Amino acid sequence: MYTVKLHQVFLNPEFIKYQYSTNNLKLTKMKTLKLFLIAILAITMSSVATAQTMDHSKMAMTKTETIKVSGKCESCKARIEKTAKVDGVTKAEWNVKTKMLTLVYNPMKVKSDNVQKSLAAVGHDTPKYKATAKAYNALPGCCKYR
Repeated sequence: MYTVKLHQVFLNPEFIKYQYSTNNLKLTKMKTLKLFLIAILAITMSSVATAQTMDHSKMAMTKTETIKVSGKCESCKARIEKTAKVDGVTKAEWNVKTKMLTLVYNPMKVKSDNVQKSLAAVGHDTPKYKATAKAYNALPGCCKYR
């Protein structure tokens, strides 16, 4: 039986090359993994820091308001909703039966008074603003509510 002496295996240049390359590969993998984990940690920490320094007072807020708007029919509904849907208004829905306009808007971009003025300008009365005679008379016959 052939026996291998320990010093022959460990001092063999081929064995040393193999061990060195295997260890080097393991070290390279560990370094890559460590760098990857550090990068993930840095990205996570920077996003948390950004969220904490953000000015939350300027974030978009919405306000919901119901306003009584005079009108009679589906043509009025289309006109009222179209007129109320200005920049900053996310929802404008007028109910023909109740005569109530549900307005969802960003108070930083638009004021309820501005929407009501616009409605009066196209001929529809609101509690704060009345349509002029000229605007009211321009409405189609089916839309006359006075």
